[in-house]
Amino acid sequence: MQARLLLVFCVILAILIGLIARIVFITNQDKYKKGALELRSYVTSEIPGKRGDILDRNGNVLATGEIVYNLILDPKVVLNKNAYTEASVTALNRVYGFEEEKILTILNEKSQSNYVVLKKQLSYTEKCAFTDYVESLGKNSNNVKGIWFEEDYKRVYPYGCLASHVVGFTDSEGNGNYGIEQYYNDVLKGTNGRKYGYYDGSLNIVDTVKNPVDGNNIVSTIDANVQRTIEKYTEQFLKTYGAHNVGVIVMDADSGEIYGMQSNYSYDLNDPRDLSKIYSAETIAAMTDEEQVKALYDMWRNFCVSDAYEPGSIYKPFTVAAALEENSISKDSLWICDGVEDFPGDVHIHCSNKKGHGQISLAQSIMLSCNDALMQIAKTEGRDVFAKYQKKFGLGSLTGIDLPGETSGQCFALKDLNETEIATSSFGQGFTVTMVQMASAFCSLVNGGVYYEPHTVRKIQSADGTLIKKKNPISVGKTISEATGEYIKEALYMTVSQGTGTKANIKGYLIGGKTGTSQKLPREDEKYLVSFLGFIQSEDINAVIYVVVDECQDPEQAAKCAPAMVLFKQIAEEILPYLHIYPEGEISYKLRVIDEDSVTVNPLVTNFDPNDSEGAANVFSR
Repeated sequence: MQARLLLVFCVILAILIGLIARIVFITNQDKYKKGALELRSYVTSEIPGKRGDILDRNGNVLATGEIVYNLILDPKVVLNKNAYTEASVTALNRVYGFEEEKILTILNEKSQSNYVVLKKQLSYTEKCAFTDYVESLGKNSNNVKGIWFEEDYKRVYPYGCLASHVVGFTDSEGNGNYGIEQYYNDVLKGTNGRKYGYYDGSLNIVDTVKNPVDGNNIVSTIDANVQRTIEKYTEQFLKTYGAHNVGVIVMDADSGEIYGMQSNYSYDLNDPRDLSKIYSAETIAAMTDEEQVKALYDMWRNFCVSDAYEPGSIYKPFTVAAALEENSISKDSLWICDGVEDFPGDVHIHCSNKKGHGQISLAQSIMLSCNDALMQIAKTEGRDVFAKYQKKFGLGSLTGIDLPGETSGQCFALKDLNETEIATSSFGQGFTVTMVQMASAFCSLVNGGVYYEPHTVRKIQSADGTLIKKKNPISVGKTISEATGEYIKEALYMTVSQGTGTKANIKGYLIGGKTGTSQKLPREDEKYLVSFLGFIQSEDINAVIYVVVDECQDPEQAAKCAPAMVLFKQIAEEILPYLHIYPEGEISYKLRVIDEDSVTVNPLVTNFDPNDSEGAANVFSR
């Protein structure tokens, strides 16, 4: 009996010892697990959403996102063992050139952190350099701990400078600056996802991932080939003549789509803070910080939408169109130009031909850019009609173009539109406009009177190519009748074939257009803005090309329209065939022939210099 009791006691004791051992083992396991979990790098991190691409109208990629890698350091893991610290610091030094002392300082200062960004936007090759190094260590590679890579996106512009003022760029945070990048930032920008881990009640780790959403792609109205041609000849012009500003717009009059837009020199969208394309290294070095910032803003600024100026004589067709619409004149009206019109206060406003053009027709008033006739025409309209049509043509108001930084310009208020103000406004002085305003208004003159909102985006697509939104042409309103438009077009054809715009003529093409020269304020400085606004039609496109040269640096050409016409012609000759507008051969039969027997024409009409300033220079006197 005693032996049995002893056996039972021993069994019970063994069971108790086993249970105690199991309890101790389990307790140690939980303690070990908790300790291990404390050492592991479970951190909350973002998973970036890809920013949408920007494409030209033919699918060429103007802006896209390229996968890059951020180098991440986990100090808590690296400091867990001396072997980890030594191997990891050495790896960072060997591969990326980090000073070991610098890494050790970071580790000590942020010893409780799991997430420190050491380097951003590494390429795939740079990332592989690290993984290759670690693999080369063999069995010692296990000591390189707490270093990892997270994916990110870098904005890349495959064509560099192309359409820089339309496309814009992104900052270090991935937000758009200028151009389409800024205006459509919310459309392009993706939504970041997030990856994080947490402990459940059993001390198990649960990973949760919220997937990112990529941004939408934008198909712009820009044509890369048209834009490239514009930039080529604009840069040649700036190198040959120099100018304070040069702007070019090419657009479709029947839709408001912008095919190309240029403002002075382009800049590299991949390095938008590089001034070296515009300034010499010596000039940049001599700039103060404030001067460099101003130079950058000037370089990024889009003259075509953000600068207002007096348009000059390109406004004359609008004055004539308004008078025809209101029947204050007729197509058969004749005008006497004696070279000057007198106004109260001993104010005298001259024609560019101070000796006078003599008796001229309505078409000749545009063709010869006669200030005197235009002042008389505007007088027949009166202030109410004149102001009414400025508003109908969108002057003094924002066009609504989908680019940031648009300014509205300024027209005279109705109460201030007195006799002298109407006179000067008739030939485009005294009020201010923007290039995009004038181009859009001119489109309505040559397309039958429909004003379309100008725009740079055709459609928006999801990342997988699904159409989200198509931007159809938006008709804002009717400006003039088709009959008036046809007459204005006829006068503009005559201007290029026989009048002030002959240097814009291209053999085999029927081109219409108007020259413009405005004398900038203060008048006594004798600085000029010259321009040419022209159009060419085909079955496929009604193309409008607008060229503005602000303060040409060649003193012999500063007040003349020839440089603007030459730039127009260079661009047009190259892009017209591309736009499927081809020479027609002999076109003189399409041009109206002036019946000189029906009007008394001053001899100077047939001997005028089309390169002269036509209506803006020195027109005011007392």
